[in-house]
Amino acid sequence: MTILDKILSYKHQEVSAKKEALPVSLLEQSKYFNRPVQSMSSALRKSDHGIIAEHKRRSPSKSVINDSVSLQKVVLGYEKAGVSAISVLTDTAYFGGSLDDLLLARQLVSKPLLRKEFIVDAYQIFEARAYGADAILLIASAMEETKLKELCGVAKELQMEVLLEVHNRNELERSLGVPADMMGVNNRNLKTFEVSTAVSKELAAFIPDNFVKVSESGLSSPEAVSELKEYGYQGYLMGEHFMKNDDPGKAVTQFIQKL
Repeated sequence: MTILDKILSYKHQEVSAKKEALPVSLLEQSKYFNRPVQSMSSALRKSDHGIIAEHKRRSPSKSVINDSVSLQKVVLGYEKAGVSAISVLTDTAYFGGSLDDLLLARQLVSKPLLRKEFIVDAYQIFEARAYGADAILLIASAMEETKLKELCGVAKELQMEVLLEVHNRNELERSLGVPADMMGVNNRNLKTFEVSTAVSKELAAFIPDNFVKVSESGLSSPEAVSELKEYGYQGYLMGEHFMKNDDPGKAVTQFIQKL
């Protein structure tokens, strides 16, 4: 059983419990549920750099990355740096995040927010909307194409955008019919945790232009980002590289300046 299998198994149990405690009817009463959604894909298309900076305390592969700097400092620093969008990890068990992180980020910044989560149920999309997200992440390896289309449809009904994540050519090809807005290529092998931007380069030519191309994981230099631009990428999801600094916002500012 891979780490992804373990996470998804836990996530199904977690969602089941949440549904009983806080039904959708209550989520729909949130002050953010009907707020106008910002387009993350448009922000990436218009950006000169396409940086999506992530708030990430820890991960299964790296353990603790940074759990001392406050979320407030991180997201305000990201916004001041001029990032295109901000990703907030909301998984608690494996990444140390929470929906409260997303809620606080929404109160503090005006940038498009991506809920980074292992989404397995439509309920989680309603949660994302209620807590202020503009976009959600769907992982192709976590479900079949029919389920991907179903969840993408729910997001569209809620006027949210979708970043669809793939890891290889097979996942990409079976995801082309999913009406997502952005196609993310994860450079990390979820079985071995090895990281290589060669994955993004290899798959770039097979991603249709109707998707905004996003490269995820393993990006640690302006040179790597500049190189991927040549392959048509317009978005770069980066968390660990910035979060391992005492001042993530300053790290992003310096990174963008070098670009």
